[in-house]
This record gives sequence, C-alpha cells and structure tokens, in this order.
Amino acid sequence: MSNYRIQGQTGEWEVVIGLEVHAQVTSASKLFSGAATAFGAEPNSQVSLVDAAMPGMLPVPNRECIRQAVRTGMAIEAQINAWSRFDRKNYFYADLPQGYQISQLYHPLVGEGSLLIEADEKHGIPDDKVIGIERIHVEQDAGKLMHDQHPTMSYVDLNRSGVALMEIVSKPDMRSPAEAGAYVRKLRSILRYVGSCDGNMEEGSMRADVNVSVRKPGDEFGTRTETKNVNSVRFVMQVIEYEASRQVDVIEGGGTVDQETRLFDPGTGTTRTMRSKEDAHDYRYFPDPDLLPLVLEDGFLAECRASLPELPDAKRKRYEEELGLTPYNARELTVEVETFARFETLLTAAANAIGKPETKVATQVANWALSVAPGVIKSVGDEADPAHATATRQASILAMQDKGEISGGQAKEIFEIVLRQGREPDEIAETEGLKQVSDTGAIEAAIDEILANNEDKVEQYKGGKDKLFGFFVGQTMKAMKGKANPQVVNQILKEKLG
Repeated sequence: MSNYRIQGQTGEWEVVIGLEVHAQVTSASKLFSGAATAFGAEPNSQVSLVDAAMPGMLPVPNRECIRQAVRTGMAIEAQINAWSRFDRKNYFYADLPQGYQISQLYHPLVGEGSLLIEADEKHGIPDDKVIGIERIHVEQDAGKLMHDQHPTMSYVDLNRSGVALMEIVSKPDMRSPAEAGAYVRKLRSILRYVGSCDGNMEEGSMRADVNVSVRKPGDEFGTRTETKNVNSVRFVMQVIEYEASRQVDVIEGGGTVDQETRLFDPGTGTTRTMRSKEDAHDYRYFPDPDLLPLVLEDGFLAECRASLPELPDAKRKRYEEELGLTPYNARELTVEVETFARFETLLTAAANAIGKPETKVATQVANWALSVAPGVIKSVGDEADPAHATATRQASILAMQDKGEISGGQAKEIFEIVLRQGREPDEIAETEGLKQVSDTGAIEAAIDEILANNEDKVEQYKGGKDKLFGFFVGQTMKAMKGKANPQVVNQILKEKLG
C-alpha cells in the first residue's frame, strides 16, 4: 500500500484516485466515416458528411477501430464482450455537430481487466500493485474550439470530430500521485506495444480525466472532482497533489467539496471550476437507433489474440530469466517500444559479430545500449547523425572490445567518430591509432624499464604494500600512451612482481 498522506489540521487524509484515459485509436479513418485522421492537417480539411452531421447521413462502424479496442482489452487480460451496443450521449457544444456523441454506456466492448504497476521505492511505490480497470468503451471524439485566433470570435475545427477513442476507465484503486503516474506510463507502454494508440500526449492522442477525492483513512469515499483533458504524466501528478490539498482545505474549513468538472492550468499548477458534474441521466443516454449491436465472431476474436505481440511484463521476465539481465536493465529496456526494438536488433548483430550466443553477450549489449551509447550521443550533441549509428557499426565496436582489441575508452572515441562522420569502426581504429597494444614483447619491455627505475617501490610492494600494484599499472599505461591491453599489463606485472 502507498504511504502517501496529506497532513491537515485535523490529522492525516488519504487521497483516492481514478483515471479515465482517452486514447485515440490508431486507424487511417474515423470511427463511423471514411475521413482521414492525420494529425496537423489544415482545419476542417478532414471532415466527411457524416462527421458534419448532414441530414440523412448514417454511421458505419470501422472494423479496424473495433479490432484495435479488442486487442487492447486482451492485452490487459480484460473480459471481451462478444455482444456490445452503441448509445447516444446527448449534449450541445459548438464542436459537436450532431448534438450528441456516439458512445457506449450500458454495454461496453471491453469489461473488467487489470494492470500491474511495479514497485519503485524511489518514487514512493513500496510494492507491486494491481490497478483494476472497470471497462474500455469505444466512442467518437468531438471537434476542437480555437479561442485564440480572433479577439471576439471562436473558430471550430472538425478534423477531430468522429475520430475513434478508447475510453479506459480505471477503478478508484490509486492512492498517490506516484501510483497514478506509474499507471499512465504503464498503460501508455502497453498501448504502444499493441499498436492501438501512438500514446502521443502532447498531440492529444492520449489524455486523462483525473478523478480525485479525499477521506480519512478507512472512511467511505468522499465527493470527487474530475479534472478534464490532462495531457502529460507530470500534469496528472500535479493535478492530484493540488486537488487533494485543496479538498482537504475546503473540508477542514467547514465547507463541502462540490462534485464538478475542473480544468488544469499548467502555468500555475492549479485547477479551476469548469462546470457542475453531470450524472448519466443528465446526458439522456439511449441506444443509438442508427447502429445495430456489435456481435463479434469467434474467428475475429482469435485473430485479434493471435496478433498480439510479446507484452512488457512478459518481455521483462524473459530478459531476466533467459538473457540474465538485471531487473533494472530489463525494466529500462522494455518501457518503450523503440528501446527494446533497438536493443534486440543490436543484440542479434552483436552476437553475430562476436561469434557468441545472444545469452553470452546480452549484458554487454544492454550496458552499451542503456549507458555507454546514450552518454556518447549526448556528448556529441548536435554533431551526431543518428543515421550513422547503425546496429552493424555498434556491433563492430562491441566485437573489437570483446576481443580485447580496444578498451572501453577507445570504444567511446570510435563511436564519437562514427556519429560525426559515418565511417566504419574497424577503419577508424586502424587509421586513428585507437587499437590496444596486446604485443607482450612491447608491454614487457616497458614494464622492465619501469621496475628498474623504481626498485625502492618494488621492494616495498614485495614487503607487503599491495596498493603499489596500481602505481605500476598506471606507469605502464602512461608509458604505452594508454594503448596497452590492461589484462595483458596486469598478467605480466603479476608474473614479474610475484
């Protein structure tokens, strides 16, 4: 359990959090029309007669949108309802041409599921925790109002009108901003693995409505507020912190919390009232008369399940058990789709270049992918061309390092040149003098000279001052201009000083 508490004048308060995440379905066309869904198009350039609610236009469900929602439900091990139905949710906004939204209230496509968030002591999550998911229903998005284009008028862009959304409704199981942040990150990761949503919160293709209430630990749930359309994990956490503290102040000041819809101001980190919160009866829901119920056949469901990829939890477990990676490395490599894809491509290339099984080189590749390579890329900055950092070139560097031909420092130097110039690593190592010297004769000659010039320290070492061994290693590396193979240096020194 989370130990997050708000300290008020009357003691500690517990925060109760539920999230409604709206995720735009990845599809070429909208939920009930053939209009395009590309982000950033000219206003009102992607609007069909159905989206504009022209008389006589009838909606036709997009099979791909339904498929993606089903696959998402399967990814969170939720109940898939083979029979579901669309309802009309009636309200009147300038960006809602029909005067209603086609949604699902009584019979959603996806029922109860769950999502695991992992323990993270650093961020206040002491144990693994399962967050319940109540439902996923499919609905159409509204358009967009633009208030900053003219001093006295607002404009309407209907490009987004009719775009397919999955509304993923959690149970009120979260008890801290950290848990809510971890939940959104994990859900986003799953959606991106499945390919049902790109998870781009900045572009609005994934956003959260944040429900917050407070209570004394163990009491009944308090009155909740809903803060709409929060578009980053950091903002979700800020909303919870501010709203929970505000509600405690209201209650302890003798007031009552109103059930209402609020908006978040990122500039001030505060929320403000938008409107009183409606209940389901206020929207006058009823079954959409233009749409038959959705009936999913067994073959369709089997195809959806067969199309699922290996998901983050399973992949992390495999990395630990089969590849021998640490829990930290396994977790970091599986958070984002792009990260694990780059790692697995590099792992295959490195195993081939080194000539060892993937299990034998996985730790080396993981350390390179998570620590070494990002550090070099950051140091090179704007001079780095990501296209130069192919898996083949990076594998070549790792192979030279594995064979003892180059040191860790030389590997970084070679990668810097690769990023800037796109040259091949073996050619760089040869022409730039970035190969280690493993010639025992040359190293032995250097060591003999150093020992002869430091007879007093040799005697002290043999008399028990073991720490002087580092001195002899350093002098040898200096004499060899840093190019001597450290393993060979250590071996020869031990023999000569033994």
